[in-house]
Amino acid sequence: MSGKGLVSRSEDFSKWYNELVAKADLAEHSDVRGCMIIKPYGFAIWENMKKELDRMFKETGHQNAYFPLFIPKSYLSKEANHVEGFAKECAVVTHYRLKNADDGSGVVVDPDAKLDEELIVRPTSETIIWNTYKKWIQSYRDLPILINQWANVVRWEMRTRLFLRTSEFLWQEGHTAHQTKDEAVVETEKMLNVYASFAEEFMAMPVLKGVKTENERFAGAEETYCIEALMQDGKALQAGTSHFLGQNFAKAFDVTFADKTGKKNHVWATSWGVSTRLMGALIMSHSDDKGLVLPPKLAPIQVAIVPIYKGQEQLSQISKLADKLVDQLRAEGVAVKYDDDDAKKPGWKFAEYELKGVPLRIAIGPKDLEKGTVELARRDTLTKQFVKQEDVIDTVQTLLNQIQEALFNKAISFNKANSYEASSVEEMNEILNKNGGFVYAFWDGTKETELKIKDLTKATIRCVPEGEIEKGNCILTGSANAIKVVFARAY
Repeated sequence: MSGKGLVSRSEDFSKWYNELVAKADLAEHSDVRGCMIIKPYGFAIWENMKKELDRMFKETGHQNAYFPLFIPKSYLSKEANHVEGFAKECAVVTHYRLKNADDGSGVVVDPDAKLDEELIVRPTSETIIWNTYKKWIQSYRDLPILINQWANVVRWEMRTRLFLRTSEFLWQEGHTAHQTKDEAVVETEKMLNVYASFAEEFMAMPVLKGVKTENERFAGAEETYCIEALMQDGKALQAGTSHFLGQNFAKAFDVTFADKTGKKNHVWATSWGVSTRLMGALIMSHSDDKGLVLPPKLAPIQVAIVPIYKGQEQLSQISKLADKLVDQLRAEGVAVKYDDDDAKKPGWKFAEYELKGVPLRIAIGPKDLEKGTVELARRDTLTKQFVKQEDVIDTVQTLLNQIQEALFNKAISFNKANSYEASSVEEMNEILNKNGGFVYAFWDGTKETELKIKDLTKATIRCVPEGEIEKGNCILTGSANAIKVVFARAY
């Protein structure tokens, strides 16, 4: 055991993750099967993610809107691939009223209150949004439409795991409409790059960018672009997707526009989204056996100040310095907390902030007052240093930048050390059983081969990586002219 009673990652990574989510006060299971309660500290991290992503969306010309939670069942029937992709995950509302049971045992569904048409709790919003766009779009002057929605969605899950896979989760979904195919493709790629930038610049999490195979593609899309991240246990995690929908939804909902010549055309569409699954990615990318390790740019508390004292007189003197530092740090945009709660001892606080991944901790004791110093401790390296009080603000800012960069560089090194080449299915299995990781190998492009390799290795094609496509012999069939793709076992 390590941290606050955490099992180690090497002993049981899955148990370590579950314990950390609980003990760091991020989330807990609710009494509603498959659904989670995101606790204040966990939600504060999500809010920081949301704030940065929302800013990035708006900088690229998008606006926020909101669409209904309920979708008429008939809407899902209009795009065949889409309904087939989500049919098994849908929660369905059939009645609109309850009544007291005749025997007084409680409430029951009123059989006379059956809906004329069932409503689906949204698994994603393409159908209701495209039904709306039909009313909004008449002319080329109405295009492009660049809309984002922050919402919750429901996809019924049998096996759930906090943040990674729950029946209800929070996310954003972008839905855009364009005059031309080229415009829509540019939008799809642009938003993938936004996701990649966010993952790397804010989450300090390097990602692979690429395109999904037909088998792994979003239901109803012509092309799905993705970012894939590698977790510390060697498993991949799909961290974001951006879909080129072609004209599929425009045709399904008859969304047309008159171009400059007056000719009617179907519009071109995209959709893209990331979810609270990013919370799981953040935890598994950086955290250690002592608890969370948070990149400073997303940490709700970047600096925690802990006083070490005996008696109120010492506390009063320390508090004067601490309050001054708090004011100065906040003026520089640093999220700082001064913890003078006298119900808990400094050692408990140190362990708590370590567990919660606070990037920097400042300890101030009576000797620090005498020497004009404070003790600074880094969460990522667990190293400590004494800093002159007049240098604290500059040092904190420097260290926060260094921690952000160090976490990213450490993750890049991990990715490089866990990326492999395989020339046979046997070699791939050997690599995956021993290390996990990203395995680059040649695939002949057929669905049959893809599914056979998955059956033999439990690995899926995470993406066809962006850039020039390499050609070689397929690891299963030996076929020439196969393309190089990235395999991994995944969440």
